[in-house]
Amino acid sequence: MAVFPWHSRNRNYKAEFASCRLEAVPLEFGDYHPLKPIKVTESKTKKVTRKGSTSSTSSSSSSSMVDPLSSVLDGTDPLSMFAATADPAALAAATVMCPSHACLVILEQLMDHVLLGTDEHNHVSLQVSDTAAATLPSPLLEETASDPRLKCESTPELRSQCLKKSKLEFLRMPPLGVLVLEKSHLCDVNSFCLGRAGTAAFAMSEKVRTRLEELDDFEEGSQKELLNLTQQDYVNRIEELNQSLKDAWASDQKVKALKIVIQCSKLLSDTSVIQFYPSKFVLITDILDTFGKLVYERIFSMCVDNRSVLPDHFSPENANDTAKETCLNWFFKIASIRELIPRFYVEASILKCNKFLSKTGISECLPRLTCMIRGIGDPLVSVYARAYLCRVGMEVAPHLKESLNKNFFDFLLTFKQIHGDTVQNQLVVQGVELPSYLPLYPPAMDWIFQCISYHAPETLLTEMMERCKKLGNNALLLNSVMSAFRAEFIATRSMDFIGMIKECDESGFPKHLLFRSLGLNLALADPPESDRLQILNEAWKVITKLKNPQDYINCAEVWVEYTCKHFTKREVNTVLADVIKHMTPDRAFEDSYPQLQLIIKKVIAYFHDFSVLFSVEKFLPFLDMFQKESVRVEVCKCIMEAFIKHQQEPTKDPVILNALLHVCKTMHDSVNALTLEDEKRMLSYLINGFIKMVSFGRDFEQQLSFYVESRSMFCNLEPVLVQLIHSVNRLAMETRKVMKGNHSRKTAAFVRACVAYCFITIPSLTGIFTRLNLYLHSGQVALANQCLSQADAFFKAAISLIPEVPKMINIEGKMRPSESFLLEFLCNFFSTLLIVPDHPERGVLFLVRELLNVIQDYTWEDNSDEKIRIYTCVLHLLSAMSQETYLYHIDKVDSNDSLYGGDSKFLAENNKLCETVMAQILEHLKTLAKDEALKRQSSLGLSFFNSILAHGDLRNNKLNQLSVNLWHLAQRHGCADTRTMVKTLEYIKKRSKQPDMTHLTELALRLPLQTRT
Repeated sequence: MAVFPWHSRNRNYKAEFASCRLEAVPLEFGDYHPLKPIKVTESKTKKVTRKGSTSSTSSSSSSSMVDPLSSVLDGTDPLSMFAATADPAALAAATVMCPSHACLVILEQLMDHVLLGTDEHNHVSLQVSDTAAATLPSPLLEETASDPRLKCESTPELRSQCLKKSKLEFLRMPPLGVLVLEKSHLCDVNSFCLGRAGTAAFAMSEKVRTRLEELDDFEEGSQKELLNLTQQDYVNRIEELNQSLKDAWASDQKVKALKIVIQCSKLLSDTSVIQFYPSKFVLITDILDTFGKLVYERIFSMCVDNRSVLPDHFSPENANDTAKETCLNWFFKIASIRELIPRFYVEASILKCNKFLSKTGISECLPRLTCMIRGIGDPLVSVYARAYLCRVGMEVAPHLKESLNKNFFDFLLTFKQIHGDTVQNQLVVQGVELPSYLPLYPPAMDWIFQCISYHAPETLLTEMMERCKKLGNNALLLNSVMSAFRAEFIATRSMDFIGMIKECDESGFPKHLLFRSLGLNLALADPPESDRLQILNEAWKVITKLKNPQDYINCAEVWVEYTCKHFTKREVNTVLADVIKHMTPDRAFEDSYPQLQLIIKKVIAYFHDFSVLFSVEKFLPFLDMFQKESVRVEVCKCIMEAFIKHQQEPTKDPVILNALLHVCKTMHDSVNALTLEDEKRMLSYLINGFIKMVSFGRDFEQQLSFYVESRSMFCNLEPVLVQLIHSVNRLAMETRKVMKGNHSRKTAAFVRACVAYCFITIPSLTGIFTRLNLYLHSGQVALANQCLSQADAFFKAAISLIPEVPKMINIEGKMRPSESFLLEFLCNFFSTLLIVPDHPERGVLFLVRELLNVIQDYTWEDNSDEKIRIYTCVLHLLSAMSQETYLYHIDKVDSNDSLYGGDSKFLAENNKLCETVMAQILEHLKTLAKDEALKRQSSLGLSFFNSILAHGDLRNNKLNQLSVNLWHLAQRHGCADTRTMVKTLEYIKKRSKQPDMTHLTELALRLPLQTRT
């Protein structure tokens, strides 16, 4: 291949820069401006209405259809209609019998007309007098305080509180081994009254008796399946029943679904394994919720036809007759359940369905259901029933507060039963102590109180406090009150609550738990300023006397926040000292790391000034209790995160520096061979954040000493070393800025010390491209500070490192080819080499020559063109070096344009290198033709043509001919991009119009465009 000489084009950079500027266009100020607000004018067009159409309002004025069943349930209970056909003599007898006996008599008469079967639309319209209706029992709906499934849509605050205090408490119950769940013998009022009235003359038909047994009794097999099960097996069985309910409903087996619900509801009367009752309540009410939802959705779907859809807040008038009949039939079926508890829960689950029957149905049912709970004798069963009723009441009618208050007052009347003989005997039989029994109540009580306290006035709390004072042993009740009401209400009465806590009995419910509940409220709301110190003293008197370390730390952890929020570091130091005193003996702190971590988080959350924080005498000794490495590191991370977040100004406070260096050293020393990369990255981020916030101002030597110490402490984290190198380079540039580029002997020595720091530190890094970029960056800093020999050392180190670049590198866990990254680095390197002056003893362009040798010897990929692209960049560099004045310079550094001054020998050496590079490029293009890589050949040929056009002197005939040959090569096999070729030719023609570029006119004529055809 013929050798083509290189002749660089003389460049006038100032003129080129001026020609590239945008033309100045005079601005005409008009109405439009791009930053002016846009005004949108709305155009109103007359709406065209089709003939015969009616407006939406006209439909609302149409007369509503009279519902034939609307008069049946107006203000009455579904069961009250049974008495319409009742025999007068039977009704008269019912007045002297108990309500349940009367109910059975009416049911007997009802069954003569209605056969409860699979058809849920069978219904007979009956009427009954108000007197008879008042004697009838009715269903209840309410769910546990502890179940996070109980989400009242209108009470979002209650949901989050309930979630914390419910299922966690329920499902954290200790293992109970094998549960022996026998059939409950809780006396129902119905069976009790029937026993007393055994001589009463009434007989039920065989048909009615059979139907009631189908709906009311346990199936023998199902009952046996729930005997002698472990806790987990019991849970699994309940979940299977829930799924069976859904399957039965889906297969249109409504009676079977009702049987499943009745069977499950009966289990809520069984307290044979009393500690499992809350968990059982959660599981079974889940089934009840599913049943209630299915029934409601079925009835709702009946109200939807092809023409209309029921609104969200519909009235009974919107429901059609079919839906009402179906709803009534479901209430009739449930009313036939004999036992109180299953009848209560099943009716409660479908309480929402009263919306289809009457506007006042729910408001009338809730008080009746509240009274119905009075028939439940077991206090634990009754309190959960009340909780269930409160939940459903809040869900379907949150505005009806009367029934909620009534439930609370009824609960107060039965509260003393907890300490009565019946409960105590039951606990003795089951071997349960009172301290283990009482915690079963708070979930249900908390839910009741949360429902009552939602949007409740402050006067209600005052009334409840007065009622609580009248009760003895009211610690359990007091705890629920403090947990439910708004923190602001509790905080303003803090001293009153402290007085009530002092009067409580320690048995069953310890006082420190009450103080913990009070502390939780005071962390959310501020008490009166005059009472704050007295409150802390009264509480800490009780807390510091606790002997059990777990009880102590659980209570102290809450009050630490109160102390940090309202007092100074003196009081905080006293509290921390007391915690250390209690938790150090027998290494009790090892069992309380979570609570101790919370204490640290609360302290640093309120002390943003770290000079104050580390002046707290007991803070660092408190940190020493975290002797488990993983926990210790987590605490250190919390401290560093707070420092990075809240420290606004750089610091040089020795107290802060020493303490945080110790914290960072702790994090660093936790790194080992098994540490994950994400963890290393996180630790490095925190330590780097600390390093960036350390500044000694103009004391640069002290700053460098800090960086030297940090390098020795954090040598295992590569990102930290990288940050230190960048910080030292920045320190050198700040020194240059202060000296305005004119270094004194002292500052010159200091800058060389910074350069030496970087030169020593970089080889300890493992990332190959990290080292290359840092060598380049540090060399640029050295060059800017007139450290020429040190800059040459950096550049030579970078050149010697290039052969070590692997073909594949790991980028974010994936192996990627390294050639593109190497090309990017070398392009930056070439830009720096333009202004690096030659060493007087090493010849012309010695760094460029060494770099070209390394590039030539590097093993490139077989199908890669990166080597040729690099040679093209070298050609650009050498062309720039041949100019009389370089494009850019470094202040007080003489580049080769000043050293050689356009010397002919220098230009000859430069052109010789250009010819060598061109020969390599042309040889590669020739090789591509043999390998039939025609598309790559076309692309590289056009790229080389553009390089010659931009940097070469095309007045030289040989160079001009070479450019024409490259143009033809790019189009030879039809692989060139026609659009690019057209734009390139247009550019040449445009440049040929410039005064010194007329020779391009002839070139443009020699460059034909070849079509793809």
